[in-house]
Amino acid sequence: TVARQTLDLDSLVFTLKDGFGLEQDELNQDIFGAKVRLAGDVLYSPWGQWSAGVQYKRQRDFTVPSAIGARDDSGTDVYVSGSKLFFAAVKERNLLVNLTARATRANQGGLLGFGGDRNNSHELMMEGSVGLFLNRQWLVGAEYRQKPDNLGFATEDDWWDLFVAWVPDRRLAVTGALVNLGDVATLEDQQGLYLSLQGSF
Repeated sequence: TVARQTLDLDSLVFTLKDGFGLEQDELNQDIFGAKVRLAGDVLYSPWGQWSAGVQYKRQRDFTVPSAIGARDDSGTDVYVSGSKLFFAAVKERNLLVNLTARATRANQGGLLGFGGDRNNSHELMMEGSVGLFLNRQWLVGAEYRQKPDNLGFATEDDWWDLFVAWVPDRRLAVTGALVNLGDVATLEDQQGLYLSLQGSF
């Protein structure tokens, strides 16, 4: 996989400008990933499907992360993930469960660099999601993601969201979510709406 993330920074730059002389008004990072199935099947294996993956992330402009104490402009996440679909688990509806263990040193997913004055080593963070199929095409659920707390500049909160997904077939998924990122670099109670269109082949 290859991805580009861009985050508008107007509010943060306004907050930091006097202290750091920042002119950067957005954060950008590239993410290169690979994932392989290790064993099992999400539908029929008793222990579900297990996969392992790696993500290499790099900042395109390190000005803001460096100013707030990030150690590096790039980093690598390594993770192991398990998924299982439980048939007729809740009122005869199928339940999809995912659990991921991720070794990371990324600040805010890497958007604020990697490592910091509090910690510069990889830490094991847990991520989990639960989704209930209302029918064959509609799924509702929640996700939770632990975050490392590497920067003395600002505490990093865990992330969570509530989502609705429409999956008309195996190759297409449309997801909408209410996302809560907590406090992000002194900006309090960051919440928003999320929309994703995903295709596969």
